[in-house]
Amino acid sequence: MAAGQTVTVYGAYGHTGRFVVAHLQERGFIPVLAGRDADKLKALADEYPGLDVRPASVDDPASLDHAVAGAAAVINCAGPFATTAAPVIEAALRAGIPYVDVAAEIEANADTFAHFADRARDADAVVVPAMAFYGGLGDLLATAAMGDWKSADEAHIAYGLNSWEPTQGTRAAGKVSAERRGGRRVRFTDGQLEYHSDDLPTLNWSFPEPMGARAVIGEFTMADVVTIPSHLSIPEVRTYMTTEAAGGVTGPDTPAPTAVDEHGRSAQTFLVDVVVRSGNSERRAVARGQDIYAVTAPLAVEAVDRILTGRTRTTGVASAGDLFDAADFLRALSPHITVELRR
Repeated sequence: MAAGQTVTVYGAYGHTGRFVVAHLQERGFIPVLAGRDADKLKALADEYPGLDVRPASVDDPASLDHAVAGAAAVINCAGPFATTAAPVIEAALRAGIPYVDVAAEIEANADTFAHFADRARDADAVVVPAMAFYGGLGDLLATAAMGDWKSADEAHIAYGLNSWEPTQGTRAAGKVSAERRGGRRVRFTDGQLEYHSDDLPTLNWSFPEPMGARAVIGEFTMADVVTIPSHLSIPEVRTYMTTEAAGGVTGPDTPAPTAVDEHGRSAQTFLVDVVVRSGNSERRAVARGQDIYAVTAPLAVEAVDRILTGRTRTTGVASAGDLFDAADFLRALSPHITVELRR
């Protein structure tokens, strides 16, 4: 069992970081509270007496080395990941410990694969980007749906969110991504990322009941276009977002999430509908749950637990579906996520 081991959480005081810290404790791990803002770390430490507090800047490698010293793994929850991912991965490689992050930024995740694949593999290290609701969950669902298929023609990931109240971190990450793209949009087609300025279409998607048919924004591209093609032979990967959620995350005046239960979750609900197609055959995986930020915590912590207990399939930079037994991982997420495979 990995319980009892120390795990550094970089960005521990952020919205998602707080969920990760709480879930680590629930699973029996000992979190180390790390991040760039010493005052916010101290305030969080007041809620968790006895936990180690280690301020660290991405511009100061020595401080990052101190943040991960003695830890069994590090979970990076601090965006924008275009700024934080590479320095924290470097610290993890120096320490010889696994790295997991919750990045939803497409370019940051692509950078992790491009810049660290060889080094991580040569060091027999494990680096897992996008181990979160966006990127990780969709990849696990697509991998489980594929089953024994070696390839598929298309993968479609439709996000049935009833709303989306973005955190400050989500807004900051979106701004960085937009700047990196020069205002263009991105999609994955013909086996590669393609940047474009086309208008995004509004389509109808038939979600499983009780959600049913909903209007979605087509090519509302998320991190799944990096994680899924990193190991699955699928040349077309497309993602969709319900119009109400798309409007919420892009709206300038949408409020931040508000807790409605004792776990700190918002009232937001989600249904993720993944369809993979090969010729005339179709396979489907459906996931249901509450609060996309809160559910990222069990995803990331389960990943750390499996890495530390040797339940992995490869080393180097790997997405969730490549590294883990996807169907078994999804079963372990109950009661946080309800999953149904339809083949």
